[in-house]
Amino acid sequence: MNGTSRPGRRPARAAAPCPCGLPAAYDECCGRFHAGQAAPSAEALMRSRYAAFAVEDEAYLLRTWHPSTRPARVDFERGLRWTGLEIEEVSGGSPFHTTGTVTFRAAYTHRGQPGEQREQSRFTRHEGAWVYLDAVVTA
Repeated sequence: MNGTSRPGRRPARAAAPCPCGLPAAYDECCGRFHAGQAAPSAEALMRSRYAAFAVEDEAYLLRTWHPSTRPARVDFERGLRWTGLEIEEVSGGSPFHTTGTVTFRAAYTHRGQPGEQREQSRFTRHEGAWVYLDAVVTA
């Protein structure tokens, strides 16, 4: 998930549905992680990072990226809109683990054309918090 860096844009209302697909308002779901609360699991971090791409929250994405793989900036693709997230498989990543993987499918539209990205993301703990390490794009 990548593409011109712009300041984060959050849903207009705190009560707006969370982009991650869980049945909760943004502020009660991923918005609390974007505001500074630590994600309790690799899956929660994955969902919150997807939501951060959807609302273009570059600061959160960089803050939750492992320093060894973190880019200098996140570019958001103009004309790209993330439209849905489906978690396919989770391995590890609980409060009792130090690593985890999350396999997911992310739907989007790009300039009106639908598409999807499938990926297996790896997460690890860094200084006690879950962070995104890297990923393999899957077919």
